[in-house]
Amino acid sequence: MSDVTASSGANGGLTALSVSLRAVTKAYDNGVMALGPLDLAVPKGEFISLLGPSGCGKSTALRLIAGLAAPSSGTVRVARHEGVPQPGHGIGFVFQEPTLMPWTSVRENVRLPLKLAGVMKHDANARVDDALASVGLTDFAEAFPRELSGGMKMRVSLARALVTDPDILLMDEPFAALDEITRFRLNNDLLTLWRGLRKTVIFVTHSVFESVYLSQRVVVMTARPGRIQADIRVETVEPRGEAFRTSAAYADYCRRVSAALAPSYSGQAVL
Repeated sequence: MSDVTASSGANGGLTALSVSLRAVTKAYDNGVMALGPLDLAVPKGEFISLLGPSGCGKSTALRLIAGLAAPSSGTVRVARHEGVPQPGHGIGFVFQEPTLMPWTSVRENVRLPLKLAGVMKHDANARVDDALASVGLTDFAEAFPRELSGGMKMRVSLARALVTDPDILLMDEPFAALDEITRFRLNNDLLTLWRGLRKTVIFVTHSVFESVYLSQRVVVMTARPGRIQADIRVETVEPRGEAFRTSAAYADYCRRVSAALAPSYSGQAVL
C-alpha cells in the first residue's frame, strides 16, 4: 500500500523537512521495477542532486514527489505552503525540455500557471515581472520562443516554475542539452537564485561535475531499481564560483562521487 501526503509542517511532522520518502517503490504495469526501496529526506532550503545511470528512477522519484505519479508502496510526504494558489501546491517543476508555447510571448508562457490557477491579471502581472527579473529576462518579456537561444528558453521555463513562489523546486536535467559554456553560466545563475530565495531544490543530472558544483548533497543512485548507493555532503566555502570549480577540493569531491557511481556502470566511464 502506498501513501502520498501533503503536509503543512506542524500537522504532519515535517517541521524540518520539505520532502520525505520512506521505503518507496515504483513498479510499472509492464513489470519493470523502477525504484526501490528508496529512503530520502530533504531538509527545507537544501539543494540536493540525484545522480545515477539512465533508467535508475531519478525522474520517477521527481514525479512521485510532484504528485504526478503514485508509489507502488511506501510513503511520500511533502511539506507544502498552503497559501500558494496554484495546481502544484507549492511545487515548481522544470523539465529537461522547456515545453514553451510557441505561439505566444515569453510573458504569457510564464503567466500560464497563474492563469490556470485563476489569479487576477493585475496580481499576475506583478508576479510575472518579478519572475522574469529573477532570471534576467525582463527585456525579453514580449519576445517569442523562436527568437530565443536554448539557454534563454530554459530561463523562461525556470521563471514559469518560480512564478507561483513554490517552496520546492524540482529540476529534471534542465541543462543537459545546452553547450558547456551556457551550462556553466546557468549553473552559476541557479546558485545565485537559490542563495537569494532559499527554495528546496532537488536537481536530477547525469553529470558528476554539475552535481558537485551545485549541490549541498549528492545522492548517488544505483542502477534500476533505483536505491541510494551513497549520500555525499559537499562542504565548501560559500558562495561557490569559478575558484571552487578549479579547486583541489572540487576535484576530490568529483573523484569521491565518481567512485560511488562507478559500480552502477559495470566498468563504463562515468565522467
